[in-house]
Amino acid sequence: MREALFVKQNSEKWKYFEAIQHANPDEIANQFVEITNDLAYSKTFYPNSKTTAYLNGLASKLHQSVYKNKKERSNRFLFFWKTELPLVFFQHRKQIVYALLFFLVSCAIGVLSAKYDDTFVRLIMGDSYVNMTNENIAKGDPFGVYKQQNEFLMFLQIGANNIYVALYTFALGIIFSFGSIVSLFRNGIMLGSFQYFFFSKGLGLQSVLVIWIHGTLEISAIVLAGAAGLVLGNSFLFPKTYTRMESTLRGAKQGLKMVLGLIPIFIVAAFFESFVTRHTEMPLVLSLLILGSSASFIIWYVFIYPIKINQKQINAHN
Repeated sequence: MREALFVKQNSEKWKYFEAIQHANPDEIANQFVEITNDLAYSKTFYPNSKTTAYLNGLASKLHQSVYKNKKERSNRFLFFWKTELPLVFFQHRKQIVYALLFFLVSCAIGVLSAKYDDTFVRLIMGDSYVNMTNENIAKGDPFGVYKQQNEFLMFLQIGANNIYVALYTFALGIIFSFGSIVSLFRNGIMLGSFQYFFFSKGLGLQSVLVIWIHGTLEISAIVLAGAAGLVLGNSFLFPKTYTRMESTLRGAKQGLKMVLGLIPIFIVAAFFESFVTRHTEMPLVLSLLILGSSASFIIWYVFIYPIKINQKQINAHN
């Protein structure tokens, strides 16, 4: 492999390792192993190059960090949410954007399919659900489905189901990333046709104000689970300088961190759907406040905050 290609394939990873030298001990140890592998490769093929000198210096820094951080951090749990997970989001921001694009395209397909085929919504949502919703609309309570079950039981069922869907979407990524794309595609078509159904009944704005109280967090988390699946699948398809097994294990670890990080989001979404969404006549201001807060949190925690954390880590080592 040419040295320029070797550097191009790994430069982003090396910069990431430089920026997170004060991560938890396990993470630093894993980084040290990876850098020593890269260093061995560089010494073999480019023994007198600047790349080898750079990697030797980075390996030395990581080696020192390993011994500085022998004891596990007492705030390991807090560190994961405050630093480690945001940096994982930053490292795999391209996969997050790709997952979002796949999902939005499938939503558009769902909308168009429902618009030009009257039977499509029934095909996707099922006759029983459509019939029940039509009956609720006739009764003047179009979102009555959210009021039929005990709040606590509904919370448990929805939370468990959403976490299952996230894990399932992530695990499907091992099928060359295609599995996660199919899951995103399926969920996107369901959402698009479901949302169009209410717009076709003249209930578009009302459906947004009610359904997206919980849907903002829930759908965002499913898209992120799809991104985690892409991380897993791409690590298998494109191992770069690693063995395929080693690369896949790294991708699985990174993707699993993303999925586990979604669990609190799914819990909050399930709480909203079970205890809040059922209050379909809540004041407009309150509904907009919940929607806006949920959307702002996702944008901040997944996109804005990770950039700041990454820059902070880089500045700390310059």
